[in-house]
Amino acid sequence: MDPFIVKALQLLLSLSLLIVLHEMGHFIPAKLFKTRVEKFFLFFDVKFALFKKKIGGTVYGIGWLPLGGYVKIAGMIDESMDKEQMAKPPEPWEFRSKPAWQRLIIMLGGVTVNLVLGFLIYMMIMFVWGKNYIGPDEMPKGFAIAEEFKQYGFEDGDRVLQLNGEDLQNSTDVNRHLFMRDVSSITVLHQTGEEEVIEVPENIGEQMWEQGVMLPFIPIQNPVLDNVSKDMAAEMAGLQKGDSIISLNEQEIGYWHELGEITKENKNKEMELVFKRGDEIKSVMITPDEEGMLGFSIKSNYEIKHQEYGFAESIKKGFDYGYWTLHDYVAQFKYVFTSKGASQLGGFGAIGGMFPDTWNWKGFWHTTALLSIILAFMNILPIPALDGGHVVFLLYEIVSGRKPNDKFMEVAQMVGFFILIALVLYANGNDVYRWLFE
Repeated sequence: MDPFIVKALQLLLSLSLLIVLHEMGHFIPAKLFKTRVEKFFLFFDVKFALFKKKIGGTVYGIGWLPLGGYVKIAGMIDESMDKEQMAKPPEPWEFRSKPAWQRLIIMLGGVTVNLVLGFLIYMMIMFVWGKNYIGPDEMPKGFAIAEEFKQYGFEDGDRVLQLNGEDLQNSTDVNRHLFMRDVSSITVLHQTGEEEVIEVPENIGEQMWEQGVMLPFIPIQNPVLDNVSKDMAAEMAGLQKGDSIISLNEQEIGYWHELGEITKENKNKEMELVFKRGDEIKSVMITPDEEGMLGFSIKSNYEIKHQEYGFAESIKKGFDYGYWTLHDYVAQFKYVFTSKGASQLGGFGAIGGMFPDTWNWKGFWHTTALLSIILAFMNILPIPALDGGHVVFLLYEIVSGRKPNDKFMEVAQMVGFFILIALVLYANGNDVYRWLFE
């Protein structure tokens, strides 16, 4: 099956699951507090619905516009902007008639469900599939170090042993930790056998972002092809799995990272690539694309370790993984407000690209857990029309004892709605731009 279709199906299934459970998070407490729920929809039913059925006073349905979902709670100013209902005297079964603390629980329900769901999925992944890792002992050749990081004392061939004095189980996590966590020192083992603790600047993550050095530690690997991407430069040049690259642009290639340095400097330029296939030495002309990519991956020459967890262990490991996933997402969110970060925002195309090319349940659940945590965080942002906006107004009411008037709430809801629409259009516009021009 075409990878695009596989990704699209996984995206549709994942979003459907997350949306339904998010809305259930609002629906269940609303029912518990005897609040009438008029509609429960997966996707938006603008003008018409693909399916709908009324059961016990609530219309359940599936809309045609897959941009989210909603529950319409009676007596609540939301995206439906039902001014006619709000103009009538409050009824005891309406949202606006309930105590502020009940309304707060109803509004926090969706975010709570998504957050708990993400953590539970990670626990399940740890229990069912365990965890793969590559420790320093499995990386005898160590890392190739970006030039910007050599000033601190790092050397090509270093193996990472500890961060802030604590063992790092998976050495390949070092870049993510540097960018999104508070790393002050890295203990490395140089190729000479000398162990050294190297101090790094407090704002190292910001420096990585500004300099565009997001992978300062690149595993040193032999340039032997493992996979050739369809319709890209490598395939069009006739390269195959198992080919071993010898030189590119008349520069000898000993390791994988040396290849990337040359292609990035020669984007859209035709170069000679010499490689070995079996006992033969061959040569082809090849042109990297606009991003300096040739379209192949290499065969890992590291031993990948696997660790399995019992039921109790998987709960702790899954919780830790979920916590740090949320932490890292929040930590890097500040970069969204830079011009560079804004240009990298993506919509449904970018989200779909996070899923595996082939149907893989571990990959599917991993991405779904991440999206669930992202959805929880994004929904709690204090933007009117999001759950977080409603929560802010409810907290104001609880603290001050005064409820914001309906007119103010209507205006705030409209402003928030237009902000969200603008963000959705911008993010998906970025996807279209990258598809057309990059």
